[in-house]
Amino acid sequence: MPPSCVRTLLETVDAAVPVLLAIPDERTTYRSAPGKWSPREIVGHLIDSASNNHKRFVVARWRDDLVFDGYAQDDWVEAQRYQEGTWSDLVTLWAHFNRHIGRVMTSVPDEVRMRERTAHNLDRIAWRTVPADSPVTLDYFMNDYVGHLRHHLQQILGIEWDSRRDGHHG
Repeated sequence: MPPSCVRTLLETVDAAVPVLLAIPDERTTYRSAPGKWSPREIVGHLIDSASNNHKRFVVARWRDDLVFDGYAQDDWVEAQRYQEGTWSDLVTLWAHFNRHIGRVMTSVPDEVRMRERTAHNLDRIAWRTVPADSPVTLDYFMNDYVGHLRHHLQQILGIEWDSRRDGHHG
């Protein structure tokens, strides 16, 4: 049985895709304020997050620590010109990548996923940070990834959006 975070991830992706694709194209380039990302850029950021965390989740199974490189999120979004991307292509890439990450997460043995690691940098790279002197598990980091993804989907779809209610607005 896959970890609960995998079920949440896959349910979220499956519920979000049709709702995201139903957004009018002109709305996907709208920035709510200077310095804020548009929906295209938010999905692009989620693709970048998937890319970085995919590698982290794969290599973590053979490591005694959870110390990973960070990345300059704004620079990545700008460099990849997500604002100019095709909305349906971005959503499709994001969805396929996250379904693959679900398989990666499922493939990690429970004893590896649940093993406490004292060496980590989740005080700096996690969405919901953990103090550097507190042990942490890969399971925590995987759940944090899913929480981060859901947070950004709510920025696009509205705070009332909940994938566990079939992706319909409240």
